[in-house]
Amino acid sequence: MKNNTKFALALLVVGIAISCKQAENAEDSANAVTDSTSVVSSSAAVQPKNSNRKFVRTADIKFKVKNVAKSTGVIEDATNKFGGFVTYTNLQSNISDEDKTKISPDSTLVTTKYTVENNLTIRVPNRQLDTVIKTIAHQIGFLNYRVIKADDVTLQMLSNQMAQSRSASSENRIANAIDIKGKKLNQIIDAEENLDAKKEVKDSKVIENLSLNDQVNFSTLTLQIYQDSSVMQEMIANEKSVNAYRPHLGLQLWDSLKTGWFILENILSFLVVLWPFALIGVLGFLGYKKIVKK
Repeated sequence: MKNNTKFALALLVVGIAISCKQAENAEDSANAVTDSTSVVSSSAAVQPKNSNRKFVRTADIKFKVKNVAKSTGVIEDATNKFGGFVTYTNLQSNISDEDKTKISPDSTLVTTKYTVENNLTIRVPNRQLDTVIKTIAHQIGFLNYRVIKADDVTLQMLSNQMAQSRSASSENRIANAIDIKGKKLNQIIDAEENLDAKKEVKDSKVIENLSLNDQVNFSTLTLQIYQDSSVMQEMIANEKSVNAYRPHLGLQLWDSLKTGWFILENILSFLVVLWPFALIGVLGFLGYKKIVKK
């Protein structure tokens, strides 16, 4: 009875220890997620309340993940969820080493070491930038760096608007002067060129403000994600050498005999072709002997 009681107490202690360890691990995981979120996030990514200032926000983050393909899917889904869009993604595997080991005459083991990485550029609504960054933080295993910038372009946009207004006023005055006072052709041409230059300046400021408005409304995130190096092993078939297709010795001897016979036939054929010269030679020789006898 006492032994059973001791055994039950021991099991209880072990159970409590395991539960405490699991609780500590869960707490550590939660703390790690919280720490990564707090490290990646920044007040520069938060839109100030009741502020008329215009900020162009950008973020550049590099970090390691467990699985690049899965994390890419999570990031793209989060981007779409919060009203953003992906403008660039380049998922690729970079081979660092490749080794070939011949296992048998017809098989080779290929061992490839590679690293998977992806470079993404995403655009998200300005007010959702901090939320998207905190969502991405859950994928971070190791943070290399994070750079978040908030450039105040309020005065620059105001300057562009004032330049547009001045250009529009100058355009009107030049156009009126052309209609009222323009008499000579040279004067009209010069005035028209000046008017075109004013319009070009105004248009460039309009386009610049449109571009700034787009950058203000949608923040740009540049992400570089990668994972630990992986190893892939693949068994491939060896290519047979030319020697593997060589015929056996008996067949080679037979082919040699046939080749020699063909050569002999060619020689005989060639000699037969020369029979007129042989005939002339014989007749000439007989004639020579008759002349010598006489």
